[in-house]
Amino acid sequence: MKPASLSTLKKELALLTPNDMIAICMKLIKFKKENKELLGYLLFDANDEPGYIISVKAEIDSQFTEINLGHLYFAKKSIRKILKNTNKYIKYSGLKQTEVELLIHFCTKMKALGKPIKSSNTLSNLYENQLRKIRLAIGKLHEDLQHDYLEEIKRLV
Repeated sequence: MKPASLSTLKKELALLTPNDMIAICMKLIKFKKENKELLGYLLFDANDEPGYIISVKAEIDSQFTEINLGHLYFAKKSIRKILKNTNKYIKYSGLKQTEVELLIHFCTKMKALGKPIKSSNTLSNLYENQLRKIRLAIGKLHEDLQHDYLEEIKRLV
């Protein structure tokens, strides 16, 4: 089955009554956890981006405290999971400033781990890729913000 185009879906959604729209949204959020999280962001967090960033940073912090540093395999697996979640929250927001702040926070927490990054090629490559991603996102921000974030990146390198 071929999915309909975005323009077709938009036209059909414009024809729906509010009750029908609510019913469709309820079906979407029951179908997949990610849809429910996105709708939660759009309803509750989209108007308070700084609060959203603070709550995501707190979640990243708690996830980093749970990393098993005794075995490198488990540390790698946990760090990749944290990065996957961080990227999911970045995707919900869609703002470059949120992306930069969350990735800088992720890299700061990762650098604080110390030894596992330096002893693992995989983790050092992951860290470098995130720094590259931050630099790309910073390039799309206002000049004043670029300067502030570039100073933070210097501390991470």
